[in-house]
Amino acid sequence: MRKALQGLGALLTLMGISGAVDHLWTQPILGIVLNAFNRLVVRNVAVLQENALLANLGLAACGIVLVVCVESLTHSRGRG
Repeated sequence: MRKALQGLGALLTLMGISGAVDHLWTQPILGIVLNAFNRLVVRNVAVLQENALLANLGLAACGIVLVVCVESLTHSRGRG
């Protein structure tokens, strides 16, 4: 379960960074997967449309926080 949550956190981080890069320039690498947040969420929420760059960076931050929290819980239980 730990690896799955860390993988999800890494995916969220990559999606956020890719969305921020795509908002500033173009992102041709894995755009279908990594820019799904932009296509499915940001385009349908008016508040996020106005702040698309901030929304993508927030998604990346949430992914980093998820990875760090899972890692710290693993080490606190003595399984590291």
